[in-house]
Amino acid sequence: MSVQKFIFPGLIVGIICVIGLTSLLAATPEKARKKQTSSSPVQQVKKNNSDRAAHGSDCAISSLYPDSIQRWCSFIEQYARENSLDPNLVSAVMLQESSGQADAYSKSGAVGLLQVMPRDGKASGFMCKNGPCFEDRPSMHELYDPEFNIAYGTKMLSDLISQYGDLREALKAYGPKDVGYYYADIILNILNSRQ
Repeated sequence: MSVQKFIFPGLIVGIICVIGLTSLLAATPEKARKKQTSSSPVQQVKKNNSDRAAHGSDCAISSLYPDSIQRWCSFIEQYARENSLDPNLVSAVMLQESSGQADAYSKSGAVGLLQVMPRDGKASGFMCKNGPCFEDRPSMHELYDPEFNIAYGTKMLSDLISQYGDLREALKAYGPKDVGYYYADIILNILNSRQ
């Protein structure tokens, strides 16, 4: 009789625990779905790349680029296509500029994956003959967004190619001032070594 006193209450506690655990597990997928719908740009790129792998499609950029660049494949492909650029060229610029780190910030004040000079921060102090050199540029906050940075940087590079009519000249203009073709040649070497 004393054994039954212990078994019955223990059985009730066990059932309550199982019911509580089942309720908790049932709620988890709903919470996970809510998190997925409000994903960050980085999470969205990872999801797009996972979806791509599940469907057997490959990234248009060379597999010789490191994972830190490959992770941005969806954005690189999209904005390279929209701006009539080779995705491998965009990847070469990204590798040189930030090594694929979205939070990259240079000592000169360039921001993000493609190291675009913003209108604020250190860059606001650069003066040209008609005023601040980068006053028409996006803010640092905008340029830290990976998708925005790739969209803006690829458009800027595409415009430079159109303006100069030559890739090497455009890369010279995209890169740091006062280094001649040094920067352009680095990008072209990266590009040629990964095709």
